[in-house]
Amino acid sequence: MIIVEQSDPKEPHSSALLADAQAYQAERYAPEHCHALSIDELAAPNVRVFTAREGDTVFGVGAVKIHVAGSFGELKSMYTAPEGRGKGIAAAIMRAIEDIAKAEGLTALKLETGDELAAAVRLYERFGFERCGPFADYEDNGISVFMGKTLA
Repeated sequence: MIIVEQSDPKEPHSSALLADAQAYQAERYAPEHCHALSIDELAAPNVRVFTAREGDTVFGVGAVKIHVAGSFGELKSMYTAPEGRGKGIAAAIMRAIEDIAKAEGLTALKLETGDELAAAVRLYERFGFERCGPFADYEDNGISVFMGKTLA
């Protein structure tokens, strides 16, 4: 059974997965195209971090950054360890993020991902995300894929 919990990004199980996520991105993209938040940024009051575990093993992490001015949440740091893939870990985290976003009164979720992360794009599409233009401080760099969805 998959358990999703809100977590402190500075806890060892969270920070280890977040470091893996950053390394995964760094293998694929130049530093100027990696938009992951640091551990300190993920610990900010406007960010909610979630981990997903099965038994005692934590397999996935994901976060939502709340943009109050725009009343939307931005998905950040979605990552599932290779040994956890195919178990529904990312989907469970996505459901938790959508639930907290609605509870916080947000009207939309948005995200930026990379053009090489086809599995991530497919996951987001399954959850109703559609491609959109850049948002917040992002610029169209030819590598980023921007997606968003309205929350009901």
